Amino acid sequence: MNPTTTPAANIVLIGFMGCGKSTVGRQLHQRLGYPLVDMDQVIEQRAGKSITEIFASDGEAAFRDLETALLKELNDPAAARRIISTGGGIVVRAENRALIKHLGYVVWLHAPAAVILARTHNNRARPLLDTADPAARIHELMAEREPFYQESAHLKLDTSGLCSTELATGILECSRYFFNNRA
Repeated sequence: MNPTTTPAANIVLIGFMGCGKSTVGRQLHQRLGYPLVDMDQVIEQRAGKSITEIFASDGEAAFRDLETALLKELNDPAAARRIISTGGGIVVRAENRALIKHLGYVVWLHAPAAVILARTHNNRARPLLDTADPAARIHELMAEREPFYQESAHLKLDTSGLCSTELATGILECSRYFFNNRA
């Protein structure tokens, strides 16, 4: 990444697990026709195993290394515009936050902890919530990551009261304003 170059015209979705990044990403893909890059899916495909398996066999640091490597790859200035849905913890690394900002328009999808718990409680593919008290872990991780999401995002949207179609509409309108005023 060259920090003096203009950021690409991608829409990048960040936020905690269960906030709707994948769902909203699919909606934006349908509306814009841009390719959708779901980073968690790409990492799973390349590793040949699930994120839960990566965490179990290689550890969280190895998974974060895979995220960083993919972010660097996505920062190709010659690449076509894309919708990029990131993993929930990608913002923990300062290097990743810089790469994310350079990718384009960054939207932080947010939901209250109680909503996140309700959306994730039946999903066993969340290794960071595999604890005796997932609610406490959600609160802890959200508090840790919130300043990083804030630092990275151009826009913050609460996903708890809107459907994916409404969220996509808002993101598209705000991104048009963002991209038109960058020139």
